[in-house]
Amino acid sequence: MAPKQRKRNQSPPRDPHGMFAGMFVFFVENSVSRLRLQVWKQKLYQMGATVEDKFSVRITHVFANDPDSLIQKLGRVQASRFKGLILRYQWLEDSLVLGEKASEDSYILQIDKEEPLSKTTVGKSPEAVDKNNSKSGEAFPKTASAADSSHGEKLHPKKVNTSSEDLKKTSVEDKEKIIQSTISEASNKSSKSDDSSHYFSAEIQSLDSSSVDDKDADSSNSSSVYNPPDLNKNITEIFGKLINIYRAMGDDRRSFSYYKAIPVIEKLPFKIESSEQVKHLPTIGKSMQEHIQEIVTTGKLSKLEHFETDEKVRTISLFGEVWGIGPATALKLYEKGCRTLDDLKAESTLTNAQRIGLKYFDDIRTRIPRHEVQEMELLLQKAGENVLPGVVIICAGSFRRGKASCGDMDIIITHPDGKSHIGFLPKYIKHLKDLNFLKEDLLVGIHSEEGTDSGVDTYFGLCTYPGRELRHRIDLKVYPKDIYAFGLIQWTGNDVLNRRLRLIAESKGFRLDDKGLFPATKSSSGSRGVRATASLKFETEYEVFEFLGFPKLEPTERNL
Repeated sequence: MAPKQRKRNQSPPRDPHGMFAGMFVFFVENSVSRLRLQVWKQKLYQMGATVEDKFSVRITHVFANDPDSLIQKLGRVQASRFKGLILRYQWLEDSLVLGEKASEDSYILQIDKEEPLSKTTVGKSPEAVDKNNSKSGEAFPKTASAADSSHGEKLHPKKVNTSSEDLKKTSVEDKEKIIQSTISEASNKSSKSDDSSHYFSAEIQSLDSSSVDDKDADSSNSSSVYNPPDLNKNITEIFGKLINIYRAMGDDRRSFSYYKAIPVIEKLPFKIESSEQVKHLPTIGKSMQEHIQEIVTTGKLSKLEHFETDEKVRTISLFGEVWGIGPATALKLYEKGCRTLDDLKAESTLTNAQRIGLKYFDDIRTRIPRHEVQEMELLLQKAGENVLPGVVIICAGSFRRGKASCGDMDIIITHPDGKSHIGFLPKYIKHLKDLNFLKEDLLVGIHSEEGTDSGVDTYFGLCTYPGRELRHRIDLKVYPKDIYAFGLIQWTGNDVLNRRLRLIAESKGFRLDDKGLFPATKSSSGSRGVRATASLKFETEYEVFEFLGFPKLEPTERNL
């Protein structure tokens, strides 16, 4: 007897006594992606609720993004007379994560019954209001760079919608709200204070003023450079040193906490004179407030002075800056009696890659000016076109985020036909060496021909700016087209954004990395298990953002 075929994509059965039993739900669908709405409606139905397409007296719960969207949909009179609960979408997300209904108190949308409708909304449909907002310049602007422009032309000859219409029409203020609520939803730790809101508003307004049109991106790339006020270098420089020290000591948690704090502080439009000014900002906890107070009061930080005078900490930190030497290896070298870089030169246990990192230690630490990175990106694109016509080559990392200088170059590569990328990297490496651009190899991994490691080919090495011998770090990553969007997100960064996206993905039952978005399996005990083998498919970064319910952020908006 032939075995029974297993049914695929079968939805869980409806539980009439589930968590949402007895709820009659109506959605105000403004500013929410269709994919997220579909997931929410399915979960509600499976857990006992009834989802209505029309507002009626049967409705017990209304979900909306904000009061304005609610009033545009129902009208102020009908909304104010409604006897049920009007909640933010976040209540539903948090309840699904918790596995039980969250308390409604902090999610209730308040409506000011006395405030009259503005002249722009009276008597107009939501669609008309959206059009007016778009025409008046309230929609969030697109910020493009030369790299983005070339990428868009090669992969998408025609302009396509990479996010929902609602996100495209979202105003700066509403986008700020979405960023805040999405991060809060995933981590339950984000600040909801007015000061925090003010910080995000200042950040978005700064980005708004520096945006450029697509057609001007190539000729005026400087306008998209990430250039925060940075009026508090006395604080950010000290925190930067602590990042390196904790990273070298293997304390990633503390290192990352300072890493998150720096962009928050450097974007402030005022000089910090007291920790009271920053106590409500996101990522600035009590301990960090104390550090800031000490710095603004004394001009120094005792913790840093202690580290800098501790021989073990100084030595391990120094060794950890050599390419290929991690915290564990640095500690072993210290315990063997090594104290200086000259001591390492005589160490027989170093690998060839570590020796190269040691030889060009000072070169690798030298930052690369943005205009030089831009010229090298153009060289790489022309060289790639000579090897494989139509290949897409983008310099990601801090360059794509608009920074004025870069520590290294992260080059992300694919081909639109989905197959010609196979075997491209070895030919490309050889051609770049023939051009005297690539110098020393640190690591090479070819997987596309065997289909291992999701078919991603990797090269780590050193290169030179034309006409110079100064070495710069360069990474080449070749992705199949169907997972290219994930590679572009990961290697554009920044680290804060990547961690937030992974956290959001996990809260929705997925695992996210540079090779895809995978449904996370669960063990028989209900605990989280390994990721599934097949990733969901998305054409662009913005489709990934949309699916996760995260705002569409242009590359220069990702310096979180």
